[in-house]
Amino acid sequence: MINYLCLKNMVRKLRKKKICFVASSGGHFEQLMMLEPLMKRYDSFILTEKTSYEVKVDGLREYYVPQVNRKEKDYLLKMLRNSLFSIYIFVKERPDIVITTGVLAVIPICLIAKLFRKKLVYIESFAKVSSPTKTGQFLYKYADQFYVQWESMLKFYPNAIYLGSIY
Repeated sequence: MINYLCLKNMVRKLRKKKICFVASSGGHFEQLMMLEPLMKRYDSFILTEKTSYEVKVDGLREYYVPQVNRKEKDYLLKMLRNSLFSIYIFVKERPDIVITTGVLAVIPICLIAKLFRKKLVYIESFAKVSSPTKTGQFLYKYADQFYVQWESMLKFYPNAIYLGSIY
């Protein structure tokens, strides 16, 4: 079972380090919130999409980027805006680790983290049992640790770590 104890191993030596928890709104964010005990144990903040879905985690700073949909005409403009804002947040917060459950709006902060040689942890969506996400396929190349929640997903991500569900 993937839970905060599994990821704790990666960050156990980093007691004074900062973690960015990032996910799109909705189900991806709900999965990320399964790691709330880890969020509260370390100096953490949340980056998510700005939607009608409200994020409130006591004691954590929250930042919002515009929601991005590949099918919208202004998709590239939103990605540029998300990238610039992600640079601002990264410089302001200086996270040592980025932990994400995806999707598109989170890619800029993940790539910025790797550019600055920080750790990236990706958790593929629980909903993906028989096919990978586009974000997962892209970030698989960059993630220091890549988790899948279904053993069947190892055929798409052979170097991933399967520990079960985060639920």
